[in-house]
Amino acid sequence: MDTAFGPLPSSMHIYNTTDSLDGKPFVSYYVSVKLRDKNLSFAAQTGKDKRYTPSEYYLQEDRPLLLVNCAFFSYETNQNLSLIMKDGKLIAYNIVSLKGIGKDSADYYYPTRSAIGINKSRKASVAWIFTDSVHARPYAFEKSPVIAKGRVRDPSIITLGQVDWKWWKMQTAVGGGPGLIHDGRIWISSREEQMFVGQEKERQPRTAMGITHKGRLIILVIQGRFPGVAEGATLEQEALILKKIGCYRALNLDGGGSSCMLVNGKETIKPSDKEGQRPVAAVFMVRQTGSGF
Repeated sequence: MDTAFGPLPSSMHIYNTTDSLDGKPFVSYYVSVKLRDKNLSFAAQTGKDKRYTPSEYYLQEDRPLLLVNCAFFSYETNQNLSLIMKDGKLIAYNIVSLKGIGKDSADYYYPTRSAIGINKSRKASVAWIFTDSVHARPYAFEKSPVIAKGRVRDPSIITLGQVDWKWWKMQTAVGGGPGLIHDGRIWISSREEQMFVGQEKERQPRTAMGITHKGRLIILVIQGRFPGVAEGATLEQEALILKKIGCYRALNLDGGGSSCMLVNGKETIKPSDKEGQRPVAAVFMVRQTGSGF
């Protein structure tokens, strides 16, 4: 679909399908970007306690090649609930604790949630992340998410116990969840991240990102909530699509009415909200600059 959304650099391509998915009407787009193209740069931006539609961000951010929704957020406060890194520093943090229910109501669960990042060397990583507002960088767990709980509402890395972590030295990063693919294997870490537990088989609009062994970044959007036209995908279907594209690591991002990707300012999927594009608290962008990071 390059000509429909062009002009695009030779290292960036856009694809579309309207084939059915497991017998249901389906519409989806994905963009494939060569990470090592030094004429491209990758960035994230927040609404700074406000929310804007993707088209509003597009104008504010000087018309990037690609712009897509990413992190989860609070409707009440407009606060991002997922990690965002810009210019190597955290500008939005993950939720660090969730109140237990039932017999665990006195405890807090400490989720480590999925994020995708790109470092100064243009290498991408998908990991499970814990953030602490006293540090400019997040803690990363690349083998598996951490399962931890306790009585402290605002935990530190020490509260999580003896865990194997490293500083996540990314230049640009966005968070979401759950993870979909880990080292080439479909692993939907809903329970570990406490996201969409019991909802894994619901068909919804989706946004997701992944990385391939060939050094390409994949950005996928799936249209949904249009009965008889585009009915969305389950998390498992989303993961299988990304795996077939060639991703060896991938994660789900905020979906539903938030799902929207612009290429040269043009909508790909049709957003599911009746009002059109939903104002969101953060976006991920690809720019054509020639200056790198």
